[in-house]
Amino acid sequence: MAVAAAVFGRVKWQYKKSLLASLLGIQASSFRCGFPLDSCPQHSSSQCTQSTGLHLSATTSAGHNKWSKVKHVKGPKDDARSRVFAKLSMMIKMAVREGGANPDLNANLANLIEQCRSKNMPKASIETAINGVEKAKTLFYALLYEGRGPGGSSLLIEVLTDNPKRSLQQIKFLMSKNGGNLCDGARHCFDKKGIVMVRTEDKENKAVELDRALELAIEANAEDVKETEDEDEKTALKFICDIPQLHAVRQKLDSLGLFTLSAALEFIPNTMVQLSDDEMVHASHLLQCIMDHHDVVRVYDNIE
Repeated sequence: MAVAAAVFGRVKWQYKKSLLASLLGIQASSFRCGFPLDSCPQHSSSQCTQSTGLHLSATTSAGHNKWSKVKHVKGPKDDARSRVFAKLSMMIKMAVREGGANPDLNANLANLIEQCRSKNMPKASIETAINGVEKAKTLFYALLYEGRGPGGSSLLIEVLTDNPKRSLQQIKFLMSKNGGNLCDGARHCFDKKGIVMVRTEDKENKAVELDRALELAIEANAEDVKETEDEDEKTALKFICDIPQLHAVRQKLDSLGLFTLSAALEFIPNTMVQLSDDEMVHASHLLQCIMDHHDVVRVYDNIE
C-alpha cells in the first residue's frame, strides 16, 4: 500500500480516478499524453510515446496465457470505438477515390461497408464518409510496414496517414524502443486472403460445429475454416478464401443460414513462431504500443 500511495501522490489529479479504479481491481482507462515525445515532465519517453496507460489490475499478469489472450489488450471502449470509426472513415474515402462511390462496382468499398456494419458504425457516418470525398482536401496514403518483434516474430503494420514521413519516423521509434525493428522480409511470412468471420451459432441459434463448418466451406467455395476469437474474445469461425471470391463466399454463407460478423482482406501467416512466456509479454506490449498510434489501422503477427 505504501508503494501504491507513493504512485498515487505523484499522479496528476485528472488521472487519479483511473489509478484509483486500477487499485480497486478495475481495468484502468488509458489516457493520451498531450506532451511531445521526450518533453513530458511526468513520464519518460519510453512511457509517453503516443499514449500512456496505467495497467495495475490483474489483466497485466498475462505472461502465462495463450497468445490469443495476451495480444488483445483491452482499452477504454468509447475511445477505442471512436478511433476505429475515424480510421474506417478514412479508408472509405480512399476506396471511393480509387474505385468510385458505388459499392456494387467497388468491391473494396463494399467490404469496408461490411466492416463498418460489423463494428456498429452509424449509417449516417458511413454515408458521410462516402459523400464527403469531394469536399475532403487532405490526401491519405495506405502503407504497409514490415518488421520483426520479440523472439524472431514477423509483423506487418497497416498504416493510413496524411504524412508518410512522420508516420515512418514514429513507428520506427516505437519499434526500436519496445524490442522490435522495421526491416524487409516479413511480408514473405504472410499470404493475403479474404476472411469472413461467422458466429458459432446460425440464424436459428443452433451451434455450428467445426465439422459442419468444413462442409459449408466447401459448399461456399472457401479454402478453409478455422475456429478463432473475435474482438470480444468470443469463439467465432474464420472462413478463408481467395480475394476475388470474398463477396461471393460471404453471400453464400449468409444464404446457408450462417450469421456473418465481418468480411475483409487480411494477412494470414504461413510460417508460425513460438515464444517463451517472457517474450509473449514483451510482444504484447510492443503490439499495444503500435496499435495505440493514431495512424495504425491493424497489426498482423505470426506468433503461435
